[in-house]
Amino acid sequence: MTSFKRLLQPALLLLAALLPLQQTQAAPEPLDRVVAVVNDDIVLKNELDSRTDLIREQMQARGTQPPSDAILRRQVLERLIVDSIQLQIADRQGIRVSDQELNATLESIARKNSMTLAQFREALIAEGRDYAEAREQIRREMLIARVQQSNVNRRISVSDQEINNYLSSDQASDNTEYLLSNILIALPENASPAMIKQSEQKASSLYQQLQQGSNFADLAIANSDASNALNGGELGWRAQNELPKALAAPLRPLKPGQFTQPIRTPTGFHILLMRDKRGAEQTLIEQTLVSHILISPSEIRSSDQARQLAEDLYKRILDGQPFDELARQYSDDPASGSQGGDLGWTQSGQMVPEFEQTMTDTPVGGVSRPFESRFGWHILTVRDRRTQDVGSAMREAKARNAIRNRKFNEELDNWLREIRSQAYIERKDLSSQ
Repeated sequence: MTSFKRLLQPALLLLAALLPLQQTQAAPEPLDRVVAVVNDDIVLKNELDSRTDLIREQMQARGTQPPSDAILRRQVLERLIVDSIQLQIADRQGIRVSDQELNATLESIARKNSMTLAQFREALIAEGRDYAEAREQIRREMLIARVQQSNVNRRISVSDQEINNYLSSDQASDNTEYLLSNILIALPENASPAMIKQSEQKASSLYQQLQQGSNFADLAIANSDASNALNGGELGWRAQNELPKALAAPLRPLKPGQFTQPIRTPTGFHILLMRDKRGAEQTLIEQTLVSHILISPSEIRSSDQARQLAEDLYKRILDGQPFDELARQYSDDPASGSQGGDLGWTQSGQMVPEFEQTMTDTPVGGVSRPFESRFGWHILTVRDRRTQDVGSAMREAKARNAIRNRKFNEELDNWLREIRSQAYIERKDLSSQ
């Protein structure tokens, strides 16, 4: 069992992101077990206990020191409340996740852990997890993501002028990405000077604690108002050009492991930890103009016979017979064969590995010796090579996506605060629970 649990550990860590909170199948509870009323929904004590225990376990698995029980329960309850509001919105708006979509997501999680879906199910059960409930919690997380996409995206627009401004700025050519964590001390709308001062002092105090060596994730869990607080403030990889300028500029001089001073934005005071950094992506693409002849085994042609025919055609090409004529006559690739073997301009990732390697090794004007892939035996000729710019249309699309992603990240926090402020929420006294 020990080795099996060790195998499952990556799965649990992955589920910490997608399945951060596990919910037990609740039996009817007496009213004194209710810890919060959220519009027409309730949060039960056993649900809060179960999720708090799981969050604590996940923190310990990541090597993060959980905060005090009172602070952790407060943060978990806040997450439960906000999740409940979003799930109620999903129900009102008719947003659904089908079984087929859910199964596809579970299979993707299993593949990332080098398991089949059946093995992944057995691994969860071996760890004492309720697989049926895990499925439903993942469905809830998918629902929440869809609610956010649907409701936040409709509040966002990207104008042509914004795209033009972006393309003419340094952002368009700077594709640096940062692995970030954050702490947010939020400000309510129309915050009074006293509220702003209080939030600023709290952010400054946290910054001083970081300077004195406090763990960033621990402080985020205990103090951050952001929705990712229970994950230690982890934001994942974010492109520099997707961050608001106010947050991107202080990151540029930082080295991995360093953090910013508190940064004031309309949503509050942010402290960002830059955990890692990676360079700009290539904007130019190497392309090859290539033709090929494919000879495939069939019911009337064995693999050896296919190889032999390919060898004969190769000799005829070297003897001067036109490549395109032989492709039209012999190639078993109907699409390119009718075009004399022409595959057009290709680039990395479009062909099977054997084809790409041979194409890379063949000089312009050269003809490869016959080689085998899962499709059969190939002969290829490289007609030309070029370095192609991604093009203005692709740059504009990239600019639009970068602007929209930046606005989404900003607007999501606003929307979450808004729906929470509009909900009826009644918290019960946790100390007596």
